Amino acid sequence: MIRRHGLARITAAAVAALMAAAPLPADPAQRIVSVGGSVTEIVYALGQQDRLVARDTTSNHPPEALALPDIGYVRRLSAEGVLSVNPDLILAEDGAGPPEVLELLNETQIPVATVPMGFDRAAVLAKITAVADALGVPEDGAKLAGEVAAAIDTAVAETDLGGKKVLFVLALQGGRVLAGGENTAADGILTLTGAENAVDGFAGYKLLTDEAILTAAPDVILMMDASGTRHISDKDLFAIPAIAATPAARSGAILRMDGMLLLGFSVRTGQAITELSEKLDRIGS
Repeated sequence: MIRRHGLARITAAAVAALMAAAPLPADPAQRIVSVGGSVTEIVYALGQQDRLVARDTTSNHPPEALALPDIGYVRRLSAEGVLSVNPDLILAEDGAGPPEVLELLNETQIPVATVPMGFDRAAVLAKITAVADALGVPEDGAKLAGEVAAAIDTAVAETDLGGKKVLFVLALQGGRVLAGGENTAADGILTLTGAENAVDGFAGYKLLTDEAILTAAPDVILMMDASGTRHISDKDLFAIPAIAATPAARSGAILRMDGMLLLGFSVRTGQAITELSEKLDRIGS
């Protein structure tokens, strides 16, 4: 049985066997695997979804994408899972992996188009251009990029949050807060909405000390609206004394949004800016 999740250790002979069953590559590609929720959203927005044969776990929008085979989490792919759907093109966000699997896929000579990541307006447009070029529809890409740019510009122009301080909490680990600093999707979307990231001085996601949380003194705490083991309840959040002492906790200013909408930096970024700014405006009124 072919495993679809986790890091796969497969031999060159196994790869050869899987490839022997694959059809000859089409030109243009007609059996595409999309890796990364933002990439999948762009494929659908370009009207090219009929060419998709599989997607990764983060590709949860639009809802129709969920009907496609799931070949695993974007950073924990298995070569077996990808090859099992006989793709003739792999569209992958920069940072997909693990590297060993991508190296193995490159050895199969299946084209792998890497889509650049980034957390601002320019990055969204670059993603759209890269996906459209890989799909052979650059004119459609230029049109979509123009529409998305206009939506982002309109959303940004309509925000007025007065520098409200927001702490983005990605997860709780061992009773500590994993928060988003600079050069993260969380920081990028806060910047576009005109809100202030309550933490600075570090890049990426970092576990905060109690002192750092108290110094940050966020007006609002923002999280993804996750389910299952990834869900962070208010009870779990307020069990951390430093969080309970923040202005956000004292006023009950806790927000949750769909993670892919909030952090995806794809075709819905204008919508994300508008929704987040409206929620932030209401919660402070």
